[in-house]
Amino acid sequence: MEKRFYTFRGYSLKDAEQKDSLTPSMEDYLEMIYRLSLDEHEPYTRVLEIASALNVQPPSATKMVQRLAAEGLVEYEPYSIVRLTPLGKEIGEYLLRRHNTLERFLALIGVEDVLLDAEKIEHNISDEAMSGLGALLDFFDSSAECYAAWCAYLRDRIRS
Repeated sequence: MEKRFYTFRGYSLKDAEQKDSLTPSMEDYLEMIYRLSLDEHEPYTRVLEIASALNVQPPSATKMVQRLAAEGLVEYEPYSIVRLTPLGKEIGEYLLRRHNTLERFLALIGVEDVLLDAEKIEHNISDEAMSGLGALLDFFDSSAECYAAWCAYLRDRIRS
């Protein structure tokens, strides 16, 4: 079968056709709302906390929370709390797991600023690629010898 190449935009459009996807910004907000709502005693957050955590202005955070509410991902009443719906919680959990997996992988390969690169990659990586990265990390977790050999290889590579 002949390979079909596209521009980055072409791949993005092709991916968007295959699934009803959230925008990268929506994903960032949903992931942060999930992070901020992890407290089992207070499983919610507020717009000001979201804005502060994402370094945005409160009106921007309010607009996005309203958008997420319209999508059925959060429950929100003005000047009140923001609470994830069951679907929002499920997606938020996936988004945080995806982010953490990317950070772990990038640290494993010696990337210095894992947060920056994880943020750049996470919105564009396929579920299949994420599954493969997860399997690779599980492999290194289960094999101390392989992990030690990998670390030694990286150290030697950096020295040369």
